[in-house]
Amino acid sequence: MKKTSTVEKTNWPITILLIIGCLTVFFPLYMAVIIAFKKPSEMTNDIAGALAFPSSWGFENFREAMEVTDFWNSLGNSLLISISTVLLAIIIHSLAGYAIGRNKAKSKFYNLAYLYIVSGMFVPFAILMMPLVKQTAQMGIGNWVGVIVLYVVFYMPMNLMLYSGYLTNIPVALEEAARVDGASTWRTYWSIIFPNMKPMHATVAVLTALSVWNDVMTPLVIMSGTAKNTLPLAQLNFQTQFGTNYNLAFASYLLALIPILIFYLVCQKQILNGVVNGAVK
Repeated sequence: MKKTSTVEKTNWPITILLIIGCLTVFFPLYMAVIIAFKKPSEMTNDIAGALAFPSSWGFENFREAMEVTDFWNSLGNSLLISISTVLLAIIIHSLAGYAIGRNKAKSKFYNLAYLYIVSGMFVPFAILMMPLVKQTAQMGIGNWVGVIVLYVVFYMPMNLMLYSGYLTNIPVALEEAARVDGASTWRTYWSIIFPNMKPMHATVAVLTALSVWNDVMTPLVIMSGTAKNTLPLAQLNFQTQFGTNYNLAFASYLLALIPILIFYLVCQKQILNGVVNGAVK
């Protein structure tokens, strides 16, 4: 008998797409690093000069960028807003997701509440911007507190959808067993449901933190006049009516990338499981 050997064929269309995708991701990152280390005199318009390595590797641009952006104060404001938003989002949105997710299939009220909240994803911020600025000013929260409150509201639709979808992977029998043992609804949630949603907590934390960390518009319109800047707001100092200092700007961008990158690496093990299991079925 002849032995048949199976040879795996390379799927060239997919391979080419993956290569193009990798270049699309890594090329801008390469340019950011190169420009951040170059001196202004080394910035040229020709392609070869733009792609070339800097003549010397130093951290002068990073030091100057930290001075221009008041880096540590701006970093502290960004961390305060991001961490507070993530913690409140995990607590409030998971509670709402649990209440609505477990009842929307058997109650029209909860189903309508789910559709109403999720529909908030389709409302652009530009429509809400001016009314929110006026309302936060009248309420006396035209500062970082108002920004955190708005973020918790803005990201509720997406996070609610993720949490309610993830609940389908947690058997209802666990809650029924807890009730038989005399546990209340609150005890059941905090002791059983909340720990079992750990992968989704990590996913929500990273998605929310990324959005909050990189947002410019909300702090710009709400915190204007408070003399407090987040990192994205402070980075606007590099852009003037006469031009942009790209060397300092890209150095500042790389500095701002480090904290959120570390946070992502810490949570990455839980993210994939949370995204896959949290998909709406």
